[in-house]
Amino acid sequence: MKGIILAGGLGTRFRPLSHTGPKQLVPIANKPVLYYVIEDLVEAGIKEIGIVVGYTEEKVNAIKDAVGDGSRWNCKVAYIQQDAPRGLAHAVGICRDFIGGEAFIVYLGDNILREGIVPYASEFYKSDADAYLLVAEVEEPNKYGIAVLSEAGELIDVEEKPQAPRSNLAIIGVYMFKPCIFEMIDLVQPSWRGELEITDAIRKLLRSGKYTVLARQITGWWDDTGTVEAVLNANNLILSDLKGESLGEIEEDVRIIGQVKIGEGTKILKGSVVKGPSIIGDNCLIGPDSYIGGYTSIGHNVTVKGGEIESSIIYNNVTIRYKGRIVDSIIGDYSEILNGQQNPKGE
Repeated sequence: MKGIILAGGLGTRFRPLSHTGPKQLVPIANKPVLYYVIEDLVEAGIKEIGIVVGYTEEKVNAIKDAVGDGSRWNCKVAYIQQDAPRGLAHAVGICRDFIGGEAFIVYLGDNILREGIVPYASEFYKSDADAYLLVAEVEEPNKYGIAVLSEAGELIDVEEKPQAPRSNLAIIGVYMFKPCIFEMIDLVQPSWRGELEITDAIRKLLRSGKYTVLARQITGWWDDTGTVEAVLNANNLILSDLKGESLGEIEEDVRIIGQVKIGEGTKILKGSVVKGPSIIGDNCLIGPDSYIGGYTSIGHNVTVKGGEIESSIIYNNVTIRYKGRIVDSIIGDYSEILNGQQNPKGE
């Protein structure tokens, strides 16, 4: 099988950070979301991956620079450019030549699954299914494409963001298809949102009577990192499994509590407290008298002097000299927060 990663969205729910950088490169526990997606595909045996990128040159180049040719994951990566955000069905449809006649997996580039996709990919590969959907229970199904199952657990319908959902099972950002999906995409018309919906193509498969479409409910957690709240939640979930390790320098009178990972060249200065689960990247300077609380990810080349940071994500090359408390916040690359400025409070 081949893999397709959809990374061309505008990321409107993640603005202002997504104005200049792709949301798929948002760091979760100091690793871009897109890396988790590539790792899941490679773990499932995928060796050829096509990444659908958007039309904004700056964002396209950022993804290409971050991923390269895929050799670091022992796979081959090709880039497929979408001319405009025309919907998931359109994004899949432009991959037809790349896919050829093979089965393939489509993975939204801003999704994270704790347990990966190996068992699901294996079942799809061994089955006679023409399409295979992963679903999960959600509290607000009207915000998602949803799957409707019969009492026997068979998929009988799909809907895109219905006003009156008939199910609370969201179709999460992983789809598996045989090439017949391209025939259905050719028949899809723009929805009320003006987009070509992949759910409409799947519905045509279901209603044709010729194809088999399966749905499986995932067992572990899943997160769509499209909003600030979702990114912070994903960061918390990933850090919950963190194993502590220190490659840096820790001065006397420093307290390390719980599972904390500290990178090379980083110094934790006297009077500081670092509480896990948390991760601090390479070449950082923390302290003196700083508090880094649980569920915090601090990138590389970051300076934190004084104050408190908790349950937050700090990108690379950030300087924080702030005596107050920063919580539930995301702070972008090259930011400076200095005494006298208002606490951002994650807004």
